[in-house]
Amino acid sequence: MSGTMTRRGAMLAGAAVLAAPSLSQAQRGPDPRVLRFVPQASLSNPDPVASVAGVSVNHGFYVFDTLYGVDAQMRPRPQMAEGHTTSDDGLTWTIRLREGLFFHDGEPVRSRDCAASLRRWGDRDTFGRTLSAAVAEWQTPDDRTLVVKLKRPFPLLVDAIAKPGTVPAFIVPERLAATDAVRTMPEIIGSGPYRFVANEFVAGAKAVYTKFDRYRPRQEAPEWTAGGKVVNFERVEWIIMPDQATAAAALQSGEVDWWEQVSADLIPLLRRNRDIAIANGDPAGYMGVLRFNHLHPPFDKLKARQAVLAAIEQPDFMAAVTNNDPTAFNVCHSFFPCTTPYGRAPSPDPMTGGGLDRARALLRESGYAGEKVTLLNPSDFPSIAPLGLIANDLLTRIGFNMEFVTTDWGTVIGRVNNRNPPAQGGWNLYPVWWSGMGIVTPTQNALIRGQGAGGWSGWYESADMEALNERWLSAPTEAERMAIGSQMQDIAFRDVPTVPLGQFFIRTAYRRSLTGLLEGPRPVPWNIRRA
Repeated sequence: MSGTMTRRGAMLAGAAVLAAPSLSQAQRGPDPRVLRFVPQASLSNPDPVASVAGVSVNHGFYVFDTLYGVDAQMRPRPQMAEGHTTSDDGLTWTIRLREGLFFHDGEPVRSRDCAASLRRWGDRDTFGRTLSAAVAEWQTPDDRTLVVKLKRPFPLLVDAIAKPGTVPAFIVPERLAATDAVRTMPEIIGSGPYRFVANEFVAGAKAVYTKFDRYRPRQEAPEWTAGGKVVNFERVEWIIMPDQATAAAALQSGEVDWWEQVSADLIPLLRRNRDIAIANGDPAGYMGVLRFNHLHPPFDKLKARQAVLAAIEQPDFMAAVTNNDPTAFNVCHSFFPCTTPYGRAPSPDPMTGGGLDRARALLRESGYAGEKVTLLNPSDFPSIAPLGLIANDLLTRIGFNMEFVTTDWGTVIGRVNNRNPPAQGGWNLYPVWWSGMGIVTPTQNALIRGQGAGGWSGWYESADMEALNERWLSAPTEAERMAIGSQMQDIAFRDVPTVPLGQFFIRTAYRRSLTGLLEGPRPVPWNIRRA
C-alpha cells in the first residue's frame, strides 16, 4: 500500500505543476472583496439538518446562527442569546434573545422561530433527540423569550444547543423549520453573517455567499464558534475541485485563497511554496470508521460484525489517508478521539489478538451464506475513498462476497438513508469519518448510540446503551460520567455498531496573504482578512 500511495503522490505532484485550474482567465488575481475557498467535498445539499454531511454543516455556519457557541475549552457561550436562567428544580430554562436579530429575508428573529428550529433539529441530531425526549414544552411568551419546560432535569441543555459537531442547532424561520427534518428546506434563509445566493448555486461546481449587512456581531473576541463574527469579505465563493492536482495548482497560482482539506500526497509540494501556509484542521482530528447497516444480512448478525472488527489493522487504513505520515495519525482503539478525555482503549483491548483466521472463524459462526455485501465508496472524497478500497480488499480476504460500489459523495449520502435491502437501492456498509469534536462525549457520539430507527444511518438499536446514556446525562460529577462512558464503550465493542479505523489529522492550506484564520472544529469565514 505504501508503494502505491508514493507513486500516486509523485504523479499528482507532477500534475499539480502543469495542471490548468478550471477558472477563467478573467477570474485570475485576488479580488480584495472576494474570498475563494475550496471545500472538502461538493455541497450537494445546502440544508445541514437534512444532509448532516460535514460540508453542509460548514456551509451552515456561514448562513445560520446558533443560540450558543463554544470556545476553545468547549464551554458554551451566548451567541444569539443574551443569556439564560434556570429554575431551582432544573425543570425550567428561560433563554432571552439579543435585540436586533434579523433573518436574511428582513424578518426579525423571534422566539417561535427558535422553538420550531430546535424541534426540527431534535428530530435529526443525536444529542438533539436526547434533549427532545426530556422536553415537555417549548414556550414562547414573547418574541424575545424562549422557555424550555422539561420533564426531568437536563443539566447539559445549553451544551447540546451550543455544540459545533455533527448537526448544530441552527436557527431558521418558523415556516422553514416546519419542513420534515429529512427533507431539504425549500429556501436557505438564516440570520448568520452571510447570505446564501441560491441563484448562483450549482451543485457539484459552485456556491456563493454575500455579506449580510444587518448581521450584528457580538462584541467579544472570536473563539471557535463563539464571540464576534465579523466578516471582512463582501463575497465568498466556494469552488468545487474534486481533482486534487487542479486544487493544488489553483492555490499555488493564487486563483483560490484557501483549500480546506489537502490530500496528504500534496503536502510536501505545497510546503515548498513560501506563499502558502499549512495548518491542522479540527484540533481533535477525524475518526475514520466503517458503518454497518444493522437491518439486513449479513451485518444484522453480531458475529459478522465481530468478524470485521477482528481483522482490522488500523495502520493500514491510516497510512492510506495520510501518505504514510506517522505524525498525521494515531492508532486509536476507541470510539472517541484518542486526544480527548473519553478516548481510551478498553482493557482487555478487543482490537488486539484477532487477525484473519479469527475473523474467518467468526464469519462461519455467523451463518453467513455468501450473500452479496454492498460497500459504498465515494471516489471524489480523497480522505474517505482509500478507506473503502482497503476495506473492500480486507472483507474479500475474510470471505465476504463483495459488491464494491464506487460513486460520488452526494450519491453516497443519499443512498445511506435508504433502508431498503441492498438489491433495492440500500447498502451494507460504507467508510466515513467523523469530526473528532462531533463525538467527544457519549451522548453526542452517533458511532455508539443505540437509537434504532431514530438514530444515525445504520440504525443500531440498544436498550442497554440508551439506559447508560440516561445515567450519563444525570450523573452529578465528571468522574461518574467518565465511568459510565467507559461502560458505554464496552457495550459498543461488544455489539460493534461501527468499526473504528483510527484517528487522523487533515491539513488545511491557505495563501499567506490571509490573516486571522481561527483555529477550531469548523473552517469559519469570520475574522479573516487579506493582508
